[in-house]
Amino acid sequence: MTGRYDIEGDAERAFAVLRDGGIAILPMDVGYSLIGGSADALRRIFATKRRAAGKLNAMLGDAQMQQDLHILDDRARDVLDAITVDADLPLGVIAPCRMDHPLLAAMDPQALAASTSDDTLCMLVNAGAFHAAICRHSREATHPLFGSSANLSLTGTKFRVEDIEPEIRDIADIVIDHGLRKYHPYKASSTLLDLSTYEVVRYGSCFEIIADILQRQFDIQLPPPTPA
Repeated sequence: MTGRYDIEGDAERAFAVLRDGGIAILPMDVGYSLIGGSADALRRIFATKRRAAGKLNAMLGDAQMQQDLHILDDRARDVLDAITVDADLPLGVIAPCRMDHPLLAAMDPQALAASTSDDTLCMLVNAGAFHAAICRHSREATHPLFGSSANLSLTGTKFRVEDIEPEIRDIADIVIDHGLRKYHPYKASSTLLDLSTYEVVRYGSCFEIIADILQRQFDIQLPPPTPA
């Protein structure tokens, strides 16, 4: 079959698998993600990726979910909008969250503990059309989705499905293959920024543009990556 990707249909199929406790490999602009919608799925993801103890899952969220869950002051919201709305860039947002929000309150305690720290949550926002579609399903069903990049830990973000390690692909109940992902030239997933402290937790896609926005528009100087 040829033609355009069925973004809405693929998101609906993937969400049905995730809602039923399965695992999905999903196409984000910042690379392929390995996502679960249940405590068991997240445990399997963590073990298969061989993640270091203490590493947290990230939540998939759209602008509405981010606004509802994160607690930000006016300046931080302006910073976020300048990055994700005005410049239309992806960002991993780290900020205090409302633990009593229905999306978090109904979670399995172990899954919640593996996805939050000191009432702080990391959420991937604005990561492309498929990301927006599956986040809408998550929000409307009040069924949170968490995970991380679809790769073994410390092996680098994968921007094509065929580059994902077999053991990662083997645990996925559904794989949505939308080809080479948008930000592949960066060879890194999303930049992670703590909007309470403006600490760069991870240098990733679009960092130089994000840093320029903060410096020019908000007089916030982000430190450059340390040379390898």
